[in-house]
Amino acid sequence: MKTTLTSIALAAFVMSLKAADSTPAEQVTAAAKALGGEANYSWKETVVVPESAQFKPGPTEGKLVKGGITYFTMSFGDNSTKIFLEGDKSAMNGPDGDWQSAKDMEQSEGPGRFMSRMIREFKAPAAQAESLVSSAKELKADGDAIGGEMTEDGVKSQFRFGNMTNPKGSVKFWVKDGKLAKYEFKVTGKADFNGNEFDVDRDTTVEITDVGTTKIEVPADARKKLDSQSAAATTSTNAPAAK
Repeated sequence: MKTTLTSIALAAFVMSLKAADSTPAEQVTAAAKALGGEANYSWKETVVVPESAQFKPGPTEGKLVKGGITYFTMSFGDNSTKIFLEGDKSAMNGPDGDWQSAKDMEQSEGPGRFMSRMIREFKAPAAQAESLVSSAKELKADGDAIGGEMTEDGVKSQFRFGNMTNPKGSVKFWVKDGKLAKYEFKVTGKADFNGNEFDVDRDTTVEITDVGTTKIEVPADARKKLDSQSAAATTSTNAPAAK
């Protein structure tokens, strides 16, 4: 018993030394990977923009089960969309209530195509946090958090449409018990989209909750849509080659 306790104490001591020697960026990356290694977790994303902004995204709430389903909602004004992802398959409830895949939506015009691209480029919090670490010029301890300014390319990477000018931004991470608990990033600049220039001023906060206790229930119609994509992929794979 003494030998076992001594071994555990020694291992903890070695781990503490490694943590002390690691850089802030390495600490956040390790915390993000630790979160990504969990069986499941939930999150809530809140985006704050100026009152004068025309585009005001509502909060996004999500759940993830490692190796299984990822579920999140997206809201704009009074409209809310539910999205389920499973590998490269997707199912989202469209304006008419029918479940559609990202591939279905990319054939549509307007918001549908926009949503399709967002789904295809979606990153879960653990992966997004790792990406944000690489977007920072340098990360330093900042009170109970770790933060720093973002590079111009790092700020531009947060926009899917338009050309950014005068991009500026900062990012901050909170780590608890070795795992990522919360992060935020603030970006400003000007964006040119289809010949129209508009100001960008966005503050995004993501909070992680229910690590290890998150569960996801998939509605029957959404499950059917996900399964249909598996069937379509199998049919395509087994189809005879053209002669």
